[in-house]
Amino acid sequence: MASSPDTSKKPHAVLVPFPSQGHLNPFLKLAKLLHHTGFHITYVNTVFNHTRLLNSKGSIVLEDLPDFCFETIPDGLPPSDSDATQSVPALCESTRKHSLVPFRELLAKLNNSSVVPPVTCVIADGVMAFTLEAALEINVPYVMFWTFGACGFLSLKLCADLTDRGITPFKDSSYLTDGSLEAVVDWVPGLENFRFKHVASSIQTTNPNDFMLLFVKGEIEAISKASAIILYTFDALERDLLDTLSPLFPPIYAIGPLQPLVDQISAKTAVSCMDFSLWKADDECMEWLNSKEQNSVIYVNFGSIAVLTPSQIQELALGLAESKKNFLWILRPDLIKGNSGILPPDFTAETKDRGLILSWCRQEKVLNHPSVGGFLTHCGWNSVVEGITAGVPFLCLPQATDQPANSRSICSEWGIGLEISKNFKKEEVGVAVRELLDGENGREMKKRAMEWKKQAAEATASPYGSSFVNLERLVKEVLLK
Repeated sequence: MASSPDTSKKPHAVLVPFPSQGHLNPFLKLAKLLHHTGFHITYVNTVFNHTRLLNSKGSIVLEDLPDFCFETIPDGLPPSDSDATQSVPALCESTRKHSLVPFRELLAKLNNSSVVPPVTCVIADGVMAFTLEAALEINVPYVMFWTFGACGFLSLKLCADLTDRGITPFKDSSYLTDGSLEAVVDWVPGLENFRFKHVASSIQTTNPNDFMLLFVKGEIEAISKASAIILYTFDALERDLLDTLSPLFPPIYAIGPLQPLVDQISAKTAVSCMDFSLWKADDECMEWLNSKEQNSVIYVNFGSIAVLTPSQIQELALGLAESKKNFLWILRPDLIKGNSGILPPDFTAETKDRGLILSWCRQEKVLNHPSVGGFLTHCGWNSVVEGITAGVPFLCLPQATDQPANSRSICSEWGIGLEISKNFKKEEVGVAVRELLDGENGREMKKRAMEWKKQAAEATASPYGSSFVNLERLVKEVLLK
């Protein structure tokens, strides 16, 4: 990844992430890496998220640099609370309907500019396929960056397969209780014990016009027109699934985790130090973690989108209290469905010496702190990658989309986590936390997690790590073609 000289003939990459926290950061890291190799970068946010980033990080983080610029396109949704997490289905539907024309106009503006080089490639989120048409119109390479692992990406492909096979949408709601979701996917060679319940949650509908069911199918179909696909994983972690997927799609480049690749950029520039967060992070937790023993804290965070019910919050809180273990719990302002969840009486007083609750934090810093011994998570892929990179075992409480597939891999394939049941009670949470931090199973999972951390480091090492090499191949074989 040698840096190339500054020239007006620089290649120009336009990056378009899906507008949620778990997609923005992988895209920013990829943008940093491409910038370091000599690309002019245009990073495209929605107007709504651009405003949120300004509010949380200040204007300096989004100031244009000579060869790293920010642009915006509307998401088409009506104005909402500036701190609210937007609905994923609503965003998918609105961007598909309303964002192509503004994006086409943005590409035209960039290509007509005397200040920036012409656009030479577009890298768009896998769920922002509306960008494909505009990229094809200007005849540049178009790469889909799916911020998923191979397991999550497969779960989306299987969602489309089930629709094509006439299995979904289900005929009636009995599928929830009659064992339908336990059926095994038996048409993918080499795939074992992958059940319908692990397929993207969009299949769980009886509505033939369900938007997300049709949306996922459409995005998967669009892949055939892409120049290449990036999956946010590394070869050693998901080799078998990558081998299964490769014959079915355009060239797949497994590139991840990205942060260790970014860390190899020696020059600490304004670009390499950029950091995105849609919420203001509270660093108070780092001093608190410093006061705790090694591997003694369970870190609880359900990401930037997941929403829990008040009863789930209650059971989680009671379970954390019952565990008698240290915990750092990130309670997003909009985490609770209906905004009516209240922590149990006396919970704060009972746990004040061993618990800390914040609204947001710098997750990668937290996971790499030596006092953190486990991660209770919704299994969003960005969180999974950050946990693996830090060598932390998991307690899995998957909610939607690719998360059930991710949890399956964590628990059954890699052996670094325990899954908590969907209808959990406090007792299950307490037992799981104690087992992960103190139990024999937990100790074995920690050993395996540290081994995966080592393999992630090897995958990103210069010059022969698989992800390092795959990034160089992507640049040479696709982006500069």
